[in-house]
Amino acid sequence: MAEENYESRVVWFFAGAAIGATVALLFAPQSGRKTRQMIGRRASDSREALAEAGHDIAEKSKELYDKGKRIADEAADLFDRGRKLVQG
Repeated sequence: MAEENYESRVVWFFAGAAIGATVALLFAPQSGRKTRQMIGRRASDSREALAEAGHDIAEKSKELYDKGKRIADEAADLFDRGRKLVQG
């Protein structure tokens, strides 16, 4: 649960950083062309960071799913063994 919270915070951090950078650039005392170029670079960097964070979250989700499946399979096996002992 704590890992999911961490992953969510990372995504929100990058999203907030991207929004903050965009707002800062809009109020920057530069020419429109330079500002647009800078916004484009920052947007590209933010997209890459968000894609990487999304990939990390997807990998972690798969790991957690696999772990949960193993635990469920082990629990089912223990349940079957216990039922056989009781019926015995």
